[in-house]
Amino acid sequence: MKNIAVGLATLPFLATGAVAAQPEPWQMRFQPAATGIMREITWFEEYTLWFIVPITILVTLLLAWCIVRFRAKANPTPSRTSHNTLIEVVWTVGPVIVLLFLAVPSFQLLTAQYTPKEEPAITIKATGVQWYWDYEYQLEEPLSFSSLMLKEDERASAGKEDKAEYPRLLAVDNEIVVPVDTTVRVLVTASDVIHAFAMPAFGVKVDAVPGRINETWFKAEKEGLYYGQCSELCGKDHAYMPIAIRVVAQDQYDTWVAAAGEDLAGANKALMAAVEGNTKVASAGE
Repeated sequence: MKNIAVGLATLPFLATGAVAAQPEPWQMRFQPAATGIMREITWFEEYTLWFIVPITILVTLLLAWCIVRFRAKANPTPSRTSHNTLIEVVWTVGPVIVLLFLAVPSFQLLTAQYTPKEEPAITIKATGVQWYWDYEYQLEEPLSFSSLMLKEDERASAGKEDKAEYPRLLAVDNEIVVPVDTTVRVLVTASDVIHAFAMPAFGVKVDAVPGRINETWFKAEKEGLYYGQCSELCGKDHAYMPIAIRVVAQDQYDTWVAAAGEDLAGANKALMAAVEGNTKVASAGE
């Protein structure tokens, strides 16, 4: 019965094959990793817990012991001990060793985040605006568009009425589209105030600063639709400028790019239909 229940629970996802990662109510852990970098971040977080949890327990027990053992009633004559060489050596050397065990993998992860293993095949410029995103694909035939949060009365016309796949406050009218298993460079800036481009499933979070271009990258390993948000307080509608990235097969991406320059809305709808298996990729954009 348990296996049957699990199978039934996954049917909605198998039907569309589109939902990959999005925030969940009362979510306590990270979204499922869709890139190698995010897997490393998840590993590092779990690795640090092996140090944080024992240290927290130790400090709590020491505090409790000191409170009970050296309270005024139990210890009316306070000790006049000023120092203890052994204790001082332990609490100096111990933290240094712990910090070294944390620093080495931390620096390795930081280096990996700024150093893609291969030259990016696609470069996209993301510009934060109060309160939406502008995207520009730096291709031979430049492609640019704005991405705004999808309003409730726009869902039907956009073909995005399924709130499980296109959640409220996260769905957008135009997603970023990239091919799977492809290194993508993202140049991040802003036109007015500081924003932040964040995609949790990719392990990406970078500030968008007016007059400055920051660079990040990702290589999505799973097809699907991923959601992020602006993560820097940027004004009254800060909560309403989501980020959506649709990862598709290379041939689907190529067809979408070829059609999007002339008819972005039509290309998006054709791509959605292709992803859902309702049409052939070759017809995308028609």
